[in-house]
This record gives sequence, structure tokens and C-alpha cells, in this order.
Amino acid sequence: MVFLSRRGFIASGSVAAMLPPWARSASANDMRSLSPVENLGELTGSEFDLSVARMPFTVDGRRGKAIAVNGQVPAPLLRWREGDEVTLRLKNNLDTDTSIHWHGILLPFQMDGVPGISFPGVKPNETFTYKFPVIQAGTYWYHSHSGMQEQAGHYGPIIIDPADNDPVAYDRDYVIVLSDWTFQKPERIFARLKKSSESFNFQQRTLADFVDDADEMGIGAAFAQRSRWGRMRMSPTDIADVTGETYTYLANGHGPVDNWTGLFKTGERVRLRFINASAMTIFNVRIPGLPMTVVQSDGLNVQPVETDEFQIGVAETFDVVVQPSDEKAYTVMCESIDRSGYARATLAPREGMQAAIPPLRSRPTLTMADMGMVGHGGGHHMMGGDKKKSMTPDMEHGTMDHGSMDHGMDHDSMDHGAGSDGQSHNHPQGVGVVNVAEAPTNRLAEPGLGLENQPHRVLTYADLKSLDINPDKRAPEREIELHLTSNMERYMWSFDGRKFSEVRDPIIFHKGERLRMTLVNDTMMAHPIHLHGMFFDVVTNESHYKPRKHTIVVKPAEKLSVDITPEAEGDWAFHCHLLYHMMAGMMRTVTVKATPHHHRSDEKESHENHQAHMSHKTDAGHKSHKGHKSHGEMNH
Repeated sequence: MVFLSRRGFIASGSVAAMLPPWARSASANDMRSLSPVENLGELTGSEFDLSVARMPFTVDGRRGKAIAVNGQVPAPLLRWREGDEVTLRLKNNLDTDTSIHWHGILLPFQMDGVPGISFPGVKPNETFTYKFPVIQAGTYWYHSHSGMQEQAGHYGPIIIDPADNDPVAYDRDYVIVLSDWTFQKPERIFARLKKSSESFNFQQRTLADFVDDADEMGIGAAFAQRSRWGRMRMSPTDIADVTGETYTYLANGHGPVDNWTGLFKTGERVRLRFINASAMTIFNVRIPGLPMTVVQSDGLNVQPVETDEFQIGVAETFDVVVQPSDEKAYTVMCESIDRSGYARATLAPREGMQAAIPPLRSRPTLTMADMGMVGHGGGHHMMGGDKKKSMTPDMEHGTMDHGSMDHGMDHDSMDHGAGSDGQSHNHPQGVGVVNVAEAPTNRLAEPGLGLENQPHRVLTYADLKSLDINPDKRAPEREIELHLTSNMERYMWSFDGRKFSEVRDPIIFHKGERLRMTLVNDTMMAHPIHLHGMFFDVVTNESHYKPRKHTIVVKPAEKLSVDITPEAEGDWAFHCHLLYHMMAGMMRTVTVKATPHHHRSDEKESHENHQAHMSHKTDAGHKSHKGHKSHGEMNH
């Protein structure tokens, strides 16, 4: 059980010496059985020793093998303090390279931990030292960026205490790390997906579903809808690539049977720091009978907003405060987006208490509207007797016109395309693009797939407002538009139809500029998109209190914008945080250059001149980008 008393927290020193030897390090030959951790092995201070090794791992009584840090899954909770400088020594006891990426942490790019982009990785039996100043506060996490180690258990939480008073008042503080565990080798899962993207989808639509559709819309319309899906070689049940048939969903390393428990006293304010460290699973989180007040998103404070449920994308974090008023147990229900399984935890006044586990809700299915196809059946279609709701582009999410939010942006200088070459943007084409959304819309005011018709409050991105005024209130001066693209039949994922291995040149950001990035999702799935090295302001409105994040879920057929002020020079990863999508190619490199704003005379350069220029010039800092293999073939 993780118990972090705010009043009793010691801000300095390290508890590493208090841990048993196996928890401080692990050798490659150390194969003691590793059970889900009863506590997250909190390490505090400014110097840390971390050791990566393979170990047996037991989930709900079944044994597998994990990649553990300091002998545990999740890895130890690292507690830092804003204003300190931290030193972290990573010892690699694996027989392959490893790494740690400090997710959401602002630091020099050489410390970001992405092999092939920002550093070479850590070889077997070697130690790499990370060292950087801590210039922020909040809830973050860390994970391997090498191969598929993240899926195998190589992830852990970070809490950074603010240098000044925390604006969030609480009596108890719990971290809840959500993840998806598989007893199969991740490489085998990826190989099966490459052969058939529907390998793990056991929730296909049936004849009974067709009969229900025909009753509602008529047999002709129902048949036409089925035919349209068939022509696109898509399925409306493709919500998650890997499902509960394969995954066991974990909370702090505990399966649903193990049931991690956090204690409280009636009336206490309990802070729950949710971290989605999954490889592939988006969760819907609720605590039946207990309202949640969201106080932080992706490590940055937001104006408190009360809700009953929220969707958390892979790599996102949400901090909430709850205040149980009854002497009873509560179930923390974390349902996978496709509703094929769940992680759960318990909040209780005493050990051993449990609350009822709500049954899994009916699966959601996609509609033509989710593919941006106007006039094809509208809205999200909830199966299993749930209400059906039609949403058209004229409704709430369609009223947010990005054109009205340009704040006087100079459209003549905007870059519409997959880079900084100044070309006007056309819809991406090629073998990697099977579908293009005809009418993508802004869906930031929607709660997420399957949550449209809930009888309770559900959080949306539009509900979030930064607690502090946005640090850069300038209007964006340049825009880059990127399309999220796929060929599901071949399990190809990309930006603008090109996989990471097919792209030679990075996306160029200029230090200090105000840049708008617009993302258009042409695929049928939600994608959590993560930008390393910086935060972005989500364009939910025209105020100066936009929510600031490092990861955002882009819904099917959605077109959204984020505003960025790049500050840290260097090479940064930009990718979908669904692990197998990134491995299949949905990743790019962003390079922040120190080019002064008034010297950027090449911004209106033609696409042809740009390509000719780049073919004769290799930036010394990007020689390593030439000849990149896909992430399925390299330790990224």
C-alpha cells in the first residue's frame, strides 16, 4: 500500500538505504519472484541509483517475466523538489540496450533519453548518468524508450513538490499508476498486429447487431452502412488494438484480484495522482458515489473542476482530490476504452474492506461520423440497449471554428504541411493512407469515445482551464498542419502518410517563436499524441487560461490545434504514445533551432527549392537521422 502523508513527508534525504538489497539493485541473473509492490518504494533527495533487470513477476497469482527497475514494477516513485538539481545513475543489467525518458520533464535534450534522437542509449553492463535542474512541479512519470520495454514493466511515477506552497490542499497523497500487462512477449503481439490488425479484437459486430440497426434505421440504410465499412476495410468495433482478452489491467502493479488499497479517514481530502503508463490502453476512470475534483493535468495545475468520470489517454496524468464522508469502501473503477476489461483499486477506512465492482458497460462502436463522413448515420452508436445520440458537425464540437481563433495570424506565412517547408497542405496520399476524414471537426468539448450518454458528469478538455495565466499570450505567427494517418490492413501508422523510417528531415521549430500546430486525425482510432521537451496550450477558446499539456488524445475525425513556444534547442521526439503505433511509424523528430525570428527568410521557400536545398545540405546535428530504421527494427 502506498501511503504518503503530506504532513509527515521528509523533503530531503534518501530512503534508498532503508530498502532491502534486492530493491536497490538487481543483477541479470537474479530471478527471485517479483510480486506486485505493496508500496512504490519512494526515493527522495537529489541523487538516485536505478538498476534495470529482468525478473519474474506475479499478477493475480500467475507468474510471468518483467523488466523491473530496482526490483519492482512499477519502478520506484521518485520524489524531487522544484529548484533542485537531480543526478540519476542508470545501471543496465539487461542483455540489450535500455534507456529512461523523463516524460513531461523540461530538461536539456541530451538528457531526454530517446535513443537515436537525443542520445545513443545505455549498453548492457554500462551505467549512464542523467543530470539536470528541476524547473517545474507536479505529477509526471518515466519509462524506457528502448524497444518494447515499456510494455514489459519499465515505467514508474515521479512527484515534484513545488518550491513554494502547493495550491492544492490535501491530507493524504496516493499515486495510482495504471498499466496493461501481458504474459505474451510484446514482440509477438506486434508481429500478430502486423499480420492482422484485428488479431486481438474479439468484439466484432454480429447478426444481432445488424438486426438492431435495421430496426432503427431501416434495412436499406443498415446494409449501406455495413457495406461502407466493408469497402473501407474497417470495423466500427476497432476501439483498441489489444484488448482485455490479452491484457490484465493493473493499478500500481496489482491486477483486479490483487486489489491495491489506499486508506483514508472520514472527511480527509485525499489526492489521487493518476498516471496512465499503459502501452496501448486508454482508461475511463470513475469512483462510484464519490465526486472527483480535477486539480492538475499533465503536471500543471488547473482551475478546480468537479466531475464524476474522466478519460485518461496513454501517457496523460490527472490529479484529483476526493473527500469521502462515509465510513465505507469505494471502488476506483478504471475501465478500458473498449470495455473489454478493467483495472481497479479501493479506497477504504480499514484494510480488507471492499466495495462492489460495477459491471462492465456496453461496448461502444464507431460510426461514419467518427470517420468524418458527414451524412452517414451521425454520432456515436452505443450498443447493448444504450441510448443513441446523433452528433452532427453543426453541434457543439463543430461550433469551435479555428478560423475565428487565429488572433490575427499572418496566414501568408503559415506552413501547411508535414514540415517547415512552407508548402500548401494537400490531403496526404500513398499506401499508408487508406482513409481521409471528409469533414474533421473540433471535438474538444466531447468527453471521449463511449462516454457521450452517461447519466453523470464527464470531463472534457474544454472543461480544463489553466490555474495560472498562459506564459505566452502572443498570437501564433506560423502554423504546421499534420495528419494522423493509417493503413489498418497493413498495420501502418504515420504522420501525413509517411512512417518515421521514410522521413529524412525533421520538423523545424524556431526557438522563441509562437507556433500553432494543427492535428487532423484521418484514422478511426483515438491517438494520444506526445511532444517531448515542451508544453503546448490547447486551443479550447480565446482566453489566456488555456490548459497546458504535453500529451493530448486526438479523437477520430478530429481537427484540433495547440499553440507552442519552443524554448529548449535540440532534437525532440514527437509521436503517438500507443506503443505499437509508434513502433509502426507514427513518430517524427522535432528540431528546435536558435534561428532568430527576423532571420527566418526561408519560411516562404517553395517546396521544390526546399527539397533541393536539403538534398545538398546535411545539418551536422542530424546526421544520425539518415537511414533511420522503423521503430519496429531499432531501439528507438
